[in-house]
Amino acid sequence: MTLEYPQTRSRRRKAARIEDVAAVAGVSAMTVSRALRGVDGVSERKRAEILRIATRLNYVPNSNARSLAVANSNLIGISLPTFANDVFADILSGMRGTFENAGFSTVIDTTEYRETTELAWVERLLSWRPAAVILTGIDHLPQVRERLRAGRVPTLEIWGHSEDPIDLCVGIDHAAAGELIGSRMVELGYRAPAFVGAPAGRDTRADLRVTGLNRAFADVAEMPVQELRPALDDASAFEVGFAALNALLETDRALPDVVFFLNDHMAFGGLMACERHGLSVPMDMGLVGFNALPMTRVLPVSLTTVRTPRTQMGIMGAQRLLARIHGVTPPRSTALPVQVIEGGTTRPQA
Repeated sequence: MTLEYPQTRSRRRKAARIEDVAAVAGVSAMTVSRALRGVDGVSERKRAEILRIATRLNYVPNSNARSLAVANSNLIGISLPTFANDVFADILSGMRGTFENAGFSTVIDTTEYRETTELAWVERLLSWRPAAVILTGIDHLPQVRERLRAGRVPTLEIWGHSEDPIDLCVGIDHAAAGELIGSRMVELGYRAPAFVGAPAGRDTRADLRVTGLNRAFADVAEMPVQELRPALDDASAFEVGFAALNALLETDRALPDVVFFLNDHMAFGGLMACERHGLSVPMDMGLVGFNALPMTRVLPVSLTTVRTPRTQMGIMGAQRLLARIHGVTPPRSTALPVQVIEGGTTRPQA
């Protein structure tokens, strides 16, 4: 007879089965299955109760046969906010090449900046038993963090930065980046800043950059950074940048002397708005982008912007995630440096 210490038995305990959830909920396994799959025939009250029990027991519905689950041990799920952004394409390019060279496959979905969509994606992905999960940014619903940590799924958060990530984090400190470019514009003599970006709360990285800009201008500006955030559904970044600055230029409000944009595409739209209204850039107004995309090198006026290490970020993040998958403990959190690129859209103020 072999005796085991309690902690040994605990380590060998199998994951919760659907029958375990059913027993606690006082229903059949079929009812649990229907509730977790969102199939009709289960009341919303009962469905919510079953979901709470499943989460507490750390039950992950395995919708695949054993053979498929084994095949998916080399599957890495990636969540991006959108495909309509060169930034995420560059990060993805760095990651996928690294994963492919290591024999891993990737599956990608987009959230369109909706936290509930990200949660649904994570739940669906966990049912496939992936080797790892990659999330964009550091802001998620609490259930996402709880599920990934409870399931001990190797997880990488990319693009944003946190000292307390779910598991691993490789990104940039967006508040520090905003302060860096803001401080440089203060040195050039700008004193009336504005920021053009998505509506507050939609992209928290943008909100952090505004925080950094306000820190930079705190001692010299007469008022906080003026925020221009048009709510244009399905509009391209070019349109958002154009619409925001164009709307301001059509009013009698005092104009900023420098406008910071969420990204280079929006800055290009702002440049077109200035041209429509006969404003000279940078003589009448300074414009600043973000990311140093290749397009900035072919504009009529080279754009002042911030270079972000997107491909490097993807490669480093992928390498550290692979190390985690193979049992190595890499650094938990890394903030990569950014660089101010001064172009022809800003100038020293008299």
